[in-house]
Amino acid sequence: MSAKQIIDAMWDDSPVDVSTEVNFIWSIANKLRGPYRSDKYKDVIIPMTIIRRFECALAPTKQKVVEQFKAKPNFPAKAMYRISGFQFYNTSEFDLAELVNDADHIAANFKSYLQGFSANVLEILMSKERGLNFGEEIDKMDKNNRLLSVIKAFSELDLDPRTIDNVKMGYIFEELIRKFSENAEAGDHYTGRDIIKLMVNILLAEGCDDIFDDGKVITILDQACGTGGMLSTGYNFIKRYNPSADVRLFGQEINPESYAMCLAEMLIKGQNAENICYQDTMKADRFKGTKMRFVLENPPFGTAWGGKDAAEGVEDAVNAEYQKGFGGRWGAGLPGSGDMQMLFLQSAIDKMDDNFGRAAIIENGSPLFSGGTASGESQIRRWMLENDLIEALIALPTDLFYNTGIATYIWVLSKNKRAERKGKIQLIDASTFFKKLRKALGDKKNEISPEDRSAVTKMYADFAENEYCKIYRNEEFIYREYTVMQPLQRSYAITAERIQAMVGKGALDSLYNEVKFADLELMAERDGKAQKQLDRFFVGKPIFDAILADLNHTISDTVWMSPDAFMPHLTEVLSKATTDKKLLEKIADGLSVMDKNAEIQRDRKGNIIYDKETKDTELVKWEESIEDYMAREVLPHIPDAAAFFEENLGAKKPVIKTGAEIPFTRYFYKYQQPTASEELKVKFMDLEHLVSDYVAKLFE
Repeated sequence: MSAKQIIDAMWDDSPVDVSTEVNFIWSIANKLRGPYRSDKYKDVIIPMTIIRRFECALAPTKQKVVEQFKAKPNFPAKAMYRISGFQFYNTSEFDLAELVNDADHIAANFKSYLQGFSANVLEILMSKERGLNFGEEIDKMDKNNRLLSVIKAFSELDLDPRTIDNVKMGYIFEELIRKFSENAEAGDHYTGRDIIKLMVNILLAEGCDDIFDDGKVITILDQACGTGGMLSTGYNFIKRYNPSADVRLFGQEINPESYAMCLAEMLIKGQNAENICYQDTMKADRFKGTKMRFVLENPPFGTAWGGKDAAEGVEDAVNAEYQKGFGGRWGAGLPGSGDMQMLFLQSAIDKMDDNFGRAAIIENGSPLFSGGTASGESQIRRWMLENDLIEALIALPTDLFYNTGIATYIWVLSKNKRAERKGKIQLIDASTFFKKLRKALGDKKNEISPEDRSAVTKMYADFAENEYCKIYRNEEFIYREYTVMQPLQRSYAITAERIQAMVGKGALDSLYNEVKFADLELMAERDGKAQKQLDRFFVGKPIFDAILADLNHTISDTVWMSPDAFMPHLTEVLSKATTDKKLLEKIADGLSVMDKNAEIQRDRKGNIIYDKETKDTELVKWEESIEDYMAREVLPHIPDAAAFFEENLGAKKPVIKTGAEIPFTRYFYKYQQPTASEELKVKFMDLEHLVSDYVAKLFE
């Protein structure tokens, strides 16, 4: 490894390259071949990386801790923390390099070395429930003659926090997880430092004067904290501006390796280990009663909370929480069971301080517009807009993440909007604010440079419209769903085409359906319901045939312009086949087509009846009257159309026709003039000549 160099990498904006460290660790993993399958390398490599990280951190004070332990073995843990300089320590005289000098007893000595760690570290390394369960791997490596070579290699790895800061260490951890996991979870996307810095810059750009107070307690939460990259970056930013601040970090993580790594880094930072929890956020909030000044997170995209793809117990937990209404975390509604992103949004809002809380959350495009009017997604968006919780939405460049290139957005949420922002939402298209990396890091081909970050932050803080920034009232994105129909005007006739259409519409399905009949007959075993249906078809088939025969016998070009005129004729034609009035009405409807020359049909009170077959849906912005909308968008094309607002919140099963969507890209769409036909003609002719030349050369 290279010689130590004291750096302040947090403020070094060059790309973080961890290839040297990761390749070195990967070479150690190759020593495990044979006794371990490749997907099990992580059971050794991740705990050993954490052990070495702790050892490097403790090295400057290690001798003082050992001497104190020798003098007083029962010395209090908290007092020992003060000597070690961290919230952990190791009282063993061994270190990894020393262990290598006694190869014959390396397993026993290694176990003794590990037992010298404080209880909180032992839990990370050895616990079966909340840790890495590393104890079993020591005996396995020793038995297969791998322990010595692994310990020796790790003793040569420099992971000193003074040269490899917590952000770079987070990247190393994350890269190891990717390498040692054959298939990373679909929605897990590690967040680069450049993205996190932008998120934190945005949060601190306004509404944060209080964080500069001496000794200010500032809480930061990440409900999907991974290895702790967001928490660490937020911590470093705030400490940079206010060294006296008491920044307290809180996190929940479901992946055991990520959790262990995050907890290890938090211990090195002097954070309270109890505030980093091994917990599925969908199942529980481990910090009930604690409100957060800031929430920073990048929850999984497209991960199911319900159905067959959901993790065990998650669906029941989410539904139980939902039953609490706004006394729980999902009061605004449940999104579709295939994606938990909007549950994370609601949970973040629940955790935000009621007076000053601010959040920056990365989501993909789905939460902006997915779902119909009455869907959970739409109603959650509506609730957020009506409660003025969305401060800004920022479109990020693609290809920013290490294992996905999809489009993403930062949701900036606030409970302390400044006066100018109240009732408004800011859209920023930052999709072009990036620079290309010289060398791609996985799927990450782009990064947000310091200059880009500064420009986007300035646009946000200036709160002024320009090419990349639009500002709208919240109501812009709330809409009413209207049903638009035309008057019922239908002509009636008995023609071959209309008879076929009538059968296709299912007007005679109560008597007989050829396809369903065939399916029922082919059934190897029929239950009672299927047998009854088959029996009905046998009874109805002669009537079905008689109706079609009578209709085909009376085919003509005669057209009737109202049902009152047609029904007597139809009744007479089918008098021998059926006298069932409801069936006759179905047949008449099936023989009809929309005809604007036909009589407008009315009910008994003289009111116009509207044709359900002409039903269309129009989404009308909350602030626009339906009359104005119809006059502009509908009536010029369909002069007799009428709109109906069918919302009924008082019904036993409420009918919701007010929703919300944020079609972000539509607001930044730029029309591109198509290529002129003459120009295309020239290009096509050039291509034709080129192909002809190539073909000619083949036969020379």
